[in-house]
Amino acid sequence: MTWSSRLLMSATMLCANAPAAPALAQTDVEFFEKQIRPVLVENCVACHGPKKQEAGLRLDSAAGFQRGSDSGPILAAGKPDESLLIEAIRYTGDTKMPPRGKLPDQAIAALAEWVKRGAPWPADATGPATLHKPSPRELARSHWAFQPVREPAPPTVQNSSWPSSPIDVFVLAQLEQGGLKASPRADRRTLIRRVTFDLHGLPPTPAEVADFVADEAPEAFDRLVNRLLDSPRYGERWGRYWLDVARYADTRGYVRLKDNPNYPTAWTYRDYVIRAFNEDLPYDEFVVQQLAADQLDLGDDPRPLAALGFLTLGQRFINSQHDIIDDRIDVVTRGLLGLTASCARCHDHKFDPIPTKDYYSLHGVFASSLEPRVPPLLLRPGEEAKYEAYLKELRERSGKLNQFLLDQQRQLEESFRTRAAEYLLTAQREAVQANYLATMFLIDASKDLNPVATQRWGRLLERTRKTHDPVFAPWHALAHLPEDEFAQASAKLIEAWQSKSADGPPVNTVVVAALAARQPQSLADVAVAYAGLLVEAEAKWQKLRTGDPQASALEDPDWEALRQVSEGPESPLRAPLDDLEEFLFVDATLQNRLHDQQRLVDDWVASPGAAPHAPALQDAVVPVTPRVFLRGNSSNPGEAVPRQFLEVLSPVERRPFQRGSGRLELARAIADPQNPLTARVLVNRVWQHHFGTGLVRTPSDFGLRGEPPTHPDLLDFLAARFMSEGWSIKTLHRMILQSSTYQQSSEDRPEGMRLDPENRLLWRMNRQRLDWEALRDSLLQAAGSLDLTPGGPSVPLTTQPFSTRRTVYGLVDRQNLPGEFRTFDFAPPDVSSPQRHQTTVPQQALFFLNSPFLKEQARRLAQRSDLPPHVEAKARIATLYRLLYGREAEPVEVAAGLEYISAPQPESDSGTWFDSWEEYAQVLLLANEFWFVD
Repeated sequence: MTWSSRLLMSATMLCANAPAAPALAQTDVEFFEKQIRPVLVENCVACHGPKKQEAGLRLDSAAGFQRGSDSGPILAAGKPDESLLIEAIRYTGDTKMPPRGKLPDQAIAALAEWVKRGAPWPADATGPATLHKPSPRELARSHWAFQPVREPAPPTVQNSSWPSSPIDVFVLAQLEQGGLKASPRADRRTLIRRVTFDLHGLPPTPAEVADFVADEAPEAFDRLVNRLLDSPRYGERWGRYWLDVARYADTRGYVRLKDNPNYPTAWTYRDYVIRAFNEDLPYDEFVVQQLAADQLDLGDDPRPLAALGFLTLGQRFINSQHDIIDDRIDVVTRGLLGLTASCARCHDHKFDPIPTKDYYSLHGVFASSLEPRVPPLLLRPGEEAKYEAYLKELRERSGKLNQFLLDQQRQLEESFRTRAAEYLLTAQREAVQANYLATMFLIDASKDLNPVATQRWGRLLERTRKTHDPVFAPWHALAHLPEDEFAQASAKLIEAWQSKSADGPPVNTVVVAALAARQPQSLADVAVAYAGLLVEAEAKWQKLRTGDPQASALEDPDWEALRQVSEGPESPLRAPLDDLEEFLFVDATLQNRLHDQQRLVDDWVASPGAAPHAPALQDAVVPVTPRVFLRGNSSNPGEAVPRQFLEVLSPVERRPFQRGSGRLELARAIADPQNPLTARVLVNRVWQHHFGTGLVRTPSDFGLRGEPPTHPDLLDFLAARFMSEGWSIKTLHRMILQSSTYQQSSEDRPEGMRLDPENRLLWRMNRQRLDWEALRDSLLQAAGSLDLTPGGPSVPLTTQPFSTRRTVYGLVDRQNLPGEFRTFDFAPPDVSSPQRHQTTVPQQALFFLNSPFLKEQARRLAQRSDLPPHVEAKARIATLYRLLYGREAEPVEVAAGLEYISAPQPESDSGTWFDSWEEYAQVLLLANEFWFVD
């Protein structure tokens, strides 16, 4: 029955004289605004709105719903089960809307309830009822990705014999709705090759193929999967997938001339990831360790500290701290949550419910997290003796670095105390901005004042002016007096403060007494008085601590308030070690000395035989209170915001982070089972690597502009099971690999290509091309030269003599990525990579024809000691086919091989026809069958 005829069968229509908005109950108005309007705008108005009305249907006004489509009405008011609109969105009729994917169950239920209520539509008091453009926050209420994860019941299917797991039921239900059938099961040779490449990134050996093909037991495939998951090769394959997400590289990218371009400790993060996959570390723990391992109780095993490389191994942007922080926000939000939060750096996100304030809340978390100058060691008890000589030299070099920093800190702080009056007066006169880079150009260079210290004084004055601080209330009052009347006017103010008759906030009595004693003639005299008080407050504190080491404050509260200015965490008289490089910025000589000292440590950490270190973070002593940078400009700070999680993923009562930087609280919020995104994003990534495409085809964008899932119920089913079964990725693998959906043949079928050419409904398995790592490793394995030594520092792969280690252990140079990597679509390490592009370019064929590395592997393949002798040409060809393709050679292929190697060739130095076998091996490596997997 056609859509038009079904429309004409609707028995009850909307009344043309629908009640006006004022007659609606307030509950109906709220229900429409919160539950209905966002669904219509996000899913319907693009095709049925003011610009386009497919089938004559317009769904942006009450009149449009009343009128229906060209074929008739679409609503039976009060009767959702008889309404063609509800039938369409439930996918139970001939027409299924929206066509790109079924709405979430919550949205379908809301629309059905709305029709049941009579489809009430609030009208605007000044005109007709039309849809306004809702904000991203309004749209998020109905967006599928922000709904709680639930485990849906598998649907009913007609072909109950095909499914072997709940996954298959969800897939088959949509196949049947689309008029398609699943493909037959792949043959056993194809299955072992497919699953071995999937889990190991390597082909199965001929013996493994033969054993599996001969094993007809029902549990043979399950045993195969378990064997592959238990192998260390599994972590090397799947760890590399995660390194794409983590934008892993062994180098920093663009750096300053004297900076070390390498990350000497990067490899420990790579090894941590591989170990985590091999040990099946629960994913929620994996997430927490990568964000906050330094704040966990690790016992005697410090190795998880290396997990912090997830944050620290990004680009360096020539040490632009705000860009580094932006990169860390991006890798966390896109990598773990599938949200493009970095788009909110300069303005509220245009599409997703992420305001700029939320971005800077996260910015404050990472601005409060610092990298130690000497990365922590990853040695377990008893391992120190192995590195005794190394550790001795490390202590000497790091000791010199620390002593240099302490000396510079002492000299700076001594200068800050001595010249406190100058700094205070300059900060007042120059109206110092919040960013010290701007400050450098505002301060009179002839005074030789440190711009960062002047900036801190400026911030102190700004803060105390806004809060009416008693210590600085006299300063702010006196600072505005005219110079020619200063002496007389200041005397009156001081007298009023002494008698407590002055209007305004309370003032510090110690400050007033000092001003009265000095009788200032200018603001400069006031600055000298303040400087003297701060030095005296510090002296009182040191004397008290000498007599009472447990003392926590000076007895007189007014003196204690002055001490807080002098000794407090944001004191302008302090140069914290964490920020010392910032203070040295203006002195090129000191900068160079610091870089030289740091380079000595970095080079030693990267030296041969060095002990492993972690690319770690640690919390700053004083967490940053972030401010919104107006239009993303750090020189133009706006209002302060707390360090806290994204509002769209938080409970109604969102609480700011309380512990240090907030990284641990952030990590736990991301790994919380109530977070609707974390499990969905990970499950989708795993599905993508098994099938070539994810259930969501925008794997790092689950926001309003991302693609909806092709199988939303299946995605939620997998996410719910993933969490309920301990966040185990290996268990997730088993669930997917044991399904009939995964084990389908990849052969094309005419009806499938006609109805679903992109295979979105999964009517067959996708044929996939090997990525660069699997291709290179397969070449080495075919040549019999693959080195399976695990772990350790990265090695160059593209220079001769060529390394034979697995590609995952190869050096990744962020700034100078080798051409071979780019040719075969290696993930660019500049940013988090959600998936690899696939290109077909001439350079790929030229690599197989001319690459010295490829020729070397072809030569080694032809010279393998386990090949039959040359004279047994047929047996030799058959063995090559089993090695490279995992199958027997067809007679016609054997004949072609014999003809090829028998053709006249120039004689080699030994006078044999061996060069023909080398070329023949290279020809076999060139075949699509070698670097595609069915």
